[in-house]
Amino acid sequence: MNQTFEGSFEGRGLKVAVAVSRFNESITKALLTGALDCLRRHGVRDEDVSITWVPGAFELPVAAKRLALSGDVDVVVCLGAVIKGETAHFEYVSSHALNGIGQVGLDTGIPVTCGVLTTYTVAEATDRAGGKAGNKGFEAAAAAIEMATLFSSMPKERPQL
Repeated sequence: MNQTFEGSFEGRGLKVAVAVSRFNESITKALLTGALDCLRRHGVRDEDVSITWVPGAFELPVAAKRLALSGDVDVVVCLGAVIKGETAHFEYVSSHALNGIGQVGLDTGIPVTCGVLTTYTVAEATDRAGGKAGNKGFEAAAAAIEMATLFSSMPKERPQL
């Protein structure tokens, strides 16, 4: 039997958690605005969305894991902005955030999407947070809806022995 599994962009009934970094807040607020716009446009009710603010992108993975394990959400969206400065800090923070966010989905079985910008300049971040390059928060929310609906159509995981 050949089966095909696909997600959709119909968000009605989904419970969505959004974890947002407060660092570079002018950028992350714009990402959040984009994400919320996407969720509303695709039928996710405001009361089915929770927003969790964390200090910075470094803290996103642990917050995402806590949200995913809560049993209260179908999907987690992570939003942040890491902008390169004069030190190697950028590489460590962005690497930890991106790898950690990916690992949360693998560890929990709950889809987790990544709307964390890693840019060289504030202008590049602004372009990706609603400027000429679109809004990566909107895109992360769209991916979240698609992944949550995909997972709901797929066979359940078997418990590991």
